[in-house]
Amino acid sequence: MTDYLSDVKKYDPGADEATVNKIVKHLGIALRSRDASLVSCTDPSELARVREKWCGKKLGVTDEAAADEVIAKVCEQMKADNSKARVTFYYLCAKHLGKLGDL
Repeated sequence: MTDYLSDVKKYDPGADEATVNKIVKHLGIALRSRDASLVSCTDPSELARVREKWCGKKLGVTDEAAADEVIAKVCEQMKADNSKARVTFYYLCAKHLGKLGDL
C-alpha cells in the first residue's frame, strides 16, 4: 500500500498530508516489507514494540498504561481492517495521545 494518506483519511478525514509524510519518513525502509508495514493487534510482542518504539521513544509517552490504553483503542477502531497499515496505526496513536503536533 503506497497511498498512506487515503488510508489514514478513512479514520480521520481531516488528516494532514505533511503529518502522514513525517510518519512515512520515520518508518522509512521498514515500509518496504509487507509484514513490517502492518501492525498485528493479536501479537503481544508487536504491541509492546509499538508502545516502546513509537509511543515511548518517538512520542515521549512514559506512562505505559496510557500507551497501552491508546493502542487498545486504535486496535478497536481499526478492527474491521484485516490489514492494519502501520502508518495509519501510528497516526491514530499519535492523534489519540494529542501528539500529532509533536511529529
